[in-house]
Amino acid sequence: MNKKRVLSGIRATGRLHLGNYLGAVKGMLELQNPSAGSGQVYETFYMVADVHTITTPYKTEELRKNRREVIIDYLSAGLNPNASVIFQQSEVAEHLELAFFLSSVVTIAKMQHLPTFKDKVKQYPQNSTMALLNYPILMAADILIYKAELVPVGIDQEPHLEVAREIARRFNTDYGTNFPEPKRFVTKGEYVPSLTGEGKMSKTVEGSYINLTDTLDEIKGKIARIPTDSGLGEEITGGVKSLMELIELFISRERREMLEQEYKTIGIRYGDIKSELSEAIFKEIEPIQKKRAEFENDPALVDRIINEGNEKAREAARETIKEVKEKMGLS
Repeated sequence: MNKKRVLSGIRATGRLHLGNYLGAVKGMLELQNPSAGSGQVYETFYMVADVHTITTPYKTEELRKNRREVIIDYLSAGLNPNASVIFQQSEVAEHLELAFFLSSVVTIAKMQHLPTFKDKVKQYPQNSTMALLNYPILMAADILIYKAELVPVGIDQEPHLEVAREIARRFNTDYGTNFPEPKRFVTKGEYVPSLTGEGKMSKTVEGSYINLTDTLDEIKGKIARIPTDSGLGEEITGGVKSLMELIELFISRERREMLEQEYKTIGIRYGDIKSELSEAIFKEIEPIQKKRAEFENDPALVDRIINEGNEKAREAARETIKEVKEKMGLS
């Protein structure tokens, strides 16, 4: 059976949080270690999207640190360098080369009307750059450079995946390439709610997330700050809804349903519930923290994994660039 390729990556804006873990990393792990029943084997490429990081305001020294920290988080969560290519996006120049070639078939109007671009312009009105506008094209290049068929990312990235599919179709039609049309690999926690009660968990929103490196006391403190009400009512919204969604993700759907029924009838005590949730979250991430300590104490091993992964990614990317340049008449 032919191997299908997978590509995913997370921006180097800080250590990974629960949203990254449930929305992307768990899917990455599942595709790295597919169930025996399906019989499908995947060739997995997992990167730190450090070039994507510079599309919004950032600090140079933090980027240098974070691009390595994300690799350590990957390894700690269970990504295996013997089973997956783990690499840094900026170390594979072919991503940027292909992005420029792909941009030749995409209109400015198309990029300007993407909802994700409009959202980022509102968030960073003084930093509406060409890099930000071209973000979806670079993402398409990230995927197509490896001819990846599956991409384990959150639902918020679906508009960008549609751009990648459109570009793949256009290039295949115009130049006779054989790019697949990538699909999103859906995970259980594709949307992890913010602790603020509004939107999703995000590193760009202070107080909205729990890091994979947080201690039990830190988790309890953050969960305690989720905004709630009296514990009795008709409609579950805001912070209470976020709390219930997290309970389903880390405890069970049955527990959520029971609590929601009590909320509408006899009332609930948030202190006990938040403590229960905190314990469940810490139980999930404690093994990751122990593994992380091992990698932090062996920097030479981390360096070797990064260097080997970068070279494996380059080898695969060179093949695609060679083919694209031939099809486009550039070689």
